[in-house]
Amino acid sequence: QVQLVESGGGLVQAGGSLRLSCAASGRTFSNYAVGWFRQAPGKQREFVVAISRSGTTSPYADSVKGRFTISRDNAKNTVYLQMNSLKAEDTAVYYCAARLAAGWATREVDFGSWGQGTQVTVSS
Repeated sequence: QVQLVESGGGLVQAGGSLRLSCAASGRTFSNYAVGWFRQAPGKQREFVVAISRSGTTSPYADSVKGRFTISRDNAKNTVYLQMNSLKAEDTAVYYCAARLAAGWATREVDFGSWGQGTQVTVSS
């Protein structure tokens, strides 16, 4: 299993930006597709976006389309989530997850490794 650690969360005003990082260790990261999920207070965890081993991306969740961008740097064993034009409704714990496969996926059950999450709070 690959180990994942998210970072970059914090408190930001509405309209601001954050860049989340998902750093991997323990296995050859370039063999893994990675996804970002989030869980808002009192809600189920939801899919945000995923990226394949080669860098192709899944469709973004409608709620973040045009504002969030996923990318990866295999040399640094890191996947990023650039979040712009943040809204109060983006407040959530953000998780990255990895799957030992070439292609991206959107379901939680398709991912075998998860990070501990990083809190993003957007004040309105």
